Amino acid sequence: MTKVLFVCLGNICRSPMAEAVFRDLIEKKGFSAHITTDSAGTSGWHDGKPAHVGTLDILKKYDISSVGLLSRKVTTADLRDFDYVIVMDDSNMEDLAHFGEPAPTTHIGKLCDFIDNSLYENVPDPYFTGDFNETYELIRAGCKGLFKFIQERGADHDETTHLSD
Repeated sequence: MTKVLFVCLGNICRSPMAEAVFRDLIEKKGFSAHITTDSAGTSGWHDGKPAHVGTLDILKKYDISSVGLLSRKVTTADLRDFDYVIVMDDSNMEDLAHFGEPAPTTHIGKLCDFIDNSLYENVPDPYFTGDFNETYELIRAGCKGLFKFIQERGADHDETTHLSD
């Protein structure tokens, strides 16, 4: 089973949106038995809270389930237990260092790394920009690219790869 964790700052906007979009994608592609997904935040500010209303509205607009989206903080165990830890921006990447060393098999990267010819390096935080549509479009494209990457790579990993290096 390949395990993917999406990470942002508060785990109420971008990473739960990515979790839901990616879960929807893997279900539609028939990979639910092979890939699982979750999300977490680096801050823990909103632990136990549901996703932001803007995220929930976008997911509803595209008929994507938001069931089970509750904020939680990244743990040291996450960096050992997940095959892919995918952050939304450079700040999230830097914050991950405070949670310890990843497992040798954990791949860490930014979601925009999986978008061909993207004009973006980071997924903008709609909590501050208010633009949940822009965030959704980037997350959707990034999730498609990530899915393709995982398919091409397979589930076996020999060493830690930092995809944004």
